[in-house]
Amino acid sequence: MGMTRTRKQEEIAILKETLENSEIVVLTYNKGLNAKSITDLRLKMRENDVTFKIVKNTLAKIATKGTRYEQIADMFTGPVGMATATDPVAAAKVANEFAKKNDRLVIIGGAYGDMILDEAAVKQLASLPSLDELRSKIIGLVQAPAQKIAQITQIPAQQLVGVTKAYSEKA
Repeated sequence: MGMTRTRKQEEIAILKETLENSEIVVLTYNKGLNAKSITDLRLKMRENDVTFKIVKNTLAKIATKGTRYEQIADMFTGPVGMATATDPVAAAKVANEFAKKNDRLVIIGGAYGDMILDEAAVKQLASLPSLDELRSKIIGLVQAPAQKIAQITQIPAQQLVGVTKAYSEKA
């Protein structure tokens, strides 16, 4: 038995909301992934704050209308999985890593904001560091000068104490 009209409308609303709250959409073609593989993929996606859903193409095409992802509606053909995230690198990275290990998952493309991404663009995006990695690097760069300043300001005080101690020992 197929979906009721009400259920289809609910699914379209959920997909539309997901698209509107996402910075990136990565579409994959699932040619024969078994249940265990899909579960593994979903777990990896979830660990990286990425939502992954196997979508019904007709509903996904309707859901993209009126969103910034309207231009990718033509990519919804065949058994399509949709990965969405607020971190643009995370969705691409997880999908790309999984596709490297499992040849039954093929990256079709997607969209980042108003840009349409082909398979090569998604793979290139996957090679970039994630937002968390960038944040940790920036924090490291910001903290490094402060640590050096603290070290430098302590050295003269230590030298002053050493000189004072030497003079007191002479007397």
